[in-house]
Amino acid sequence: MATTLVARVGDRIVVRGPHVGDPDRSGRIDEVRHDDGSPPYVVSWDDGHQGLFFPGDDAFIQRTADTPAADRETPRPGGG
Repeated sequence: MATTLVARVGDRIVVRGPHVGDPDRSGRIDEVRHDDGSPPYVVSWDDGHQGLFFPGDDAFIQRTADTPAADRETPRPGGG
């Protein structure tokens, strides 16, 4: 069952590598298109690219430092 992501501008998004041992991909969320924080997001990826992103089940949000500790990270896929 998919978990709906909720993000804010400035949060980080992480996408798990597709295979064991593959690197994760991450970036900063620059724009949230919906008031409820749901996707899609405009993301500045750590590799220098920017684009509109529709996350799948392999993505999770990392909150920024100003977010209360209890809300800093959404559950990771697979409960990890």
